[in-house]
Amino acid sequence: MAVKRRKAAYQKKRQNRTGVVLVATVVALMMVVVGVQTFQLKQQQAEYEKEEQYYLELIAQEEARSLEIAEFEKYTHTTAYIEEVAKAKFGLVKDGEILFIAEQ
Repeated sequence: MAVKRRKAAYQKKRQNRTGVVLVATVVALMMVVVGVQTFQLKQQQAEYEKEEQYYLELIAQEEARSLEIAEFEKYTHTTAYIEEVAKAKFGLVKDGEILFIAEQ
């Protein structure tokens, strides 16, 4: 009977060791998987931050362009612009203005 108890106690210890080893292995594997996923997510976040900076710069450029367009729109409603276009496209002149034509 004492032999059976020793044998049972030995098997119980062995089962406990096996269980502990299995649990430790599973935990270690989970840590490795989480570590790899964390690394990949950090890389992806860095790529997204670069992309965000690119688009922010693009937005700033477009806002500056829109301001230029707004200023040009204001200028097109002035008489100076109208006179400039009339001279350039149609060759019109103001009353009393003297034109000099170069001889060839």
